[in-house]
Amino acid sequence: MTADEARAMYRMMRLIRRYEDQMAEIYVEGKTPLFSIAAGTVPGEMHLAAGQEPVAVGVCRHLRPEDAVTSTHRPHHVAIAKGVDLKRMTAEIFGRQDGLCGGKGGHMHLFDPAVHFSCSGIVGAGFPPAVGSAMAFRRAGDDRVAVAFAGEGAANQGTFHESLNLAALWHLPVVFVIEDNHYAVSVPKAGSTAIAKNSDRAAAYGVPGLYVAGNDVLAVDEVAREAIARARAGSGPTLIEIETSRLYGHFQGDAEGYLQAGEKDAWRQQDPIPRFRQMLMERNWLTAAEDAEIEAAVAKEVADAVDYARQSETPDPSTALTGVFAAPEVSQAS
Repeated sequence: MTADEARAMYRMMRLIRRYEDQMAEIYVEGKTPLFSIAAGTVPGEMHLAAGQEPVAVGVCRHLRPEDAVTSTHRPHHVAIAKGVDLKRMTAEIFGRQDGLCGGKGGHMHLFDPAVHFSCSGIVGAGFPPAVGSAMAFRRAGDDRVAVAFAGEGAANQGTFHESLNLAALWHLPVVFVIEDNHYAVSVPKAGSTAIAKNSDRAAAYGVPGLYVAGNDVLAVDEVAREAIARARAGSGPTLIEIETSRLYGHFQGDAEGYLQAGEKDAWRQQDPIPRFRQMLMERNWLTAAEDAEIEAAVAKEVADAVDYARQSETPDPSTALTGVFAAPEVSQAS
């Protein structure tokens, strides 16, 4: 890895963190003093991924715009790393007409065909579409790959096992990435999963299974590079589980009463961004001046996206059924 590549990864991590911190602030607008999930600038739930930047950046760095990615109800970090239009993404989160889906999907349903990104609020829903994309790529005879991101709780869904089985059976170019952030909503991994590492489940399907500890972007980068290259070369799927941490709650407003004393503090002490910054500076790959320039640049990029979203109009109610699935009209027999 070159210094330029490392700085680019660091900048992307800083952009994601700045965006998530900004969304945390904006989310409470109009929701105080009486909280209403439907009120405010951002209606609906909000699941933020601050702390999980190494997963998105380490994996997506090796993807092309034409590669397909499916993500989860906590999608912003992956969407940004994949290159989703930040302005239109923000407008979608705000429920505005200039959003990716015309303001109808919100933050859990972001779709950007330009970079082949999609996500879903349904746990485990991204696995089958990723396998379907990989099958289409194989039939087309090109070297595109698909990557499915999901949380460790989703690895207990039937869609995970069915998708992994078919991908292995058909030798498809797909990589499964499990983000182990310790909790499925409020349930600790040990309370929901019979084994310590979901990556061990890969052996049952005859594919490589790799576990990346420490929320380390460089370790993720190395493992992802090999898995994606393997998929492009026609060598089939890989299952990767990555240890990470969510520095906000499961959702904004989560009281996090299920956490052990000091658990969140320990995660913050191991924040991956300051650790990466320190490593870059020790290698003389980043100066204090360059760090300040990066901070200013990402702050402006996020501010521009927020301004774009605020200036976008709310959708006209008459378009409510446009671009969505609707039940066909049934004629009444006379």
